[in-house]
Amino acid sequence: MIELHAFDDQAAQSAALAKAVGDALHASLATQATAASKGAGQATLAVSGGSSPRPFLQVLSTQPFDWARIAVTLVDDRWVPETDSDSNSRFAHETLLQNAAQNAAFWPLVDTSQSLEAHVAALNADPRRVLPDVAVLGMGEDGHTASIFADSPEWDFSITTPDHFVSVHPGSAPHARVSWSMSALKQMGRLFLLIAGPRKLDVLNAAAAAPQKNAISQLANDKGVRLDVYWCEK
Repeated sequence: MIELHAFDDQAAQSAALAKAVGDALHASLATQATAASKGAGQATLAVSGGSSPRPFLQVLSTQPFDWARIAVTLVDDRWVPETDSDSNSRFAHETLLQNAAQNAAFWPLVDTSQSLEAHVAALNADPRRVLPDVAVLGMGEDGHTASIFADSPEWDFSITTPDHFVSVHPGSAPHARVSWSMSALKQMGRLFLLIAGPRKLDVLNAAAAAPQKNAISQLANDKGVRLDVYWCEK
């Protein structure tokens, strides 16, 4: 199910999404605190890289959340060192893990000291890598979300495996990737999608109207998934 929230500009979109994400994190923390026999619990937030989420992440970083109880991770990342300009880990540190949010823990997806395959296997075996309570996705004009690309040789595996993490080698984008799998995305507590511009809205609407071979269509056509879409015209 898609719930569309439309805004005239990026500032309004960022402010509204920051509030929605904060409300979702607070709800998760409250639920965990009630259920926990010891301690106050922790919530996990997964965020995306790319140019579109920068203003939103900068707004989110200033919000007076209980960041010490929030762990931040990524929806996906490129298989590059954190010092690389294409690293989503570097991007998260430069945009989100500032201001109030510098008190959050951070769980990277990439460790280039080992092979990609070995690292993904280790992620899948790590019991600390729980499903995020809240995730903010992005979307490309080809309909990919996270790093689940229809033109990658891992497409079929990425959308069918019960594993939480997959390695991906996109045909149309640089760098190998580490990504949450489709089954993992579908199981996350709250899913938000941040997009801008008429072209991406057209891609989303087409993907929701009928099943297509792209990741966003896989989510939009799953009746068990709620996707809150925050879109601005420009």
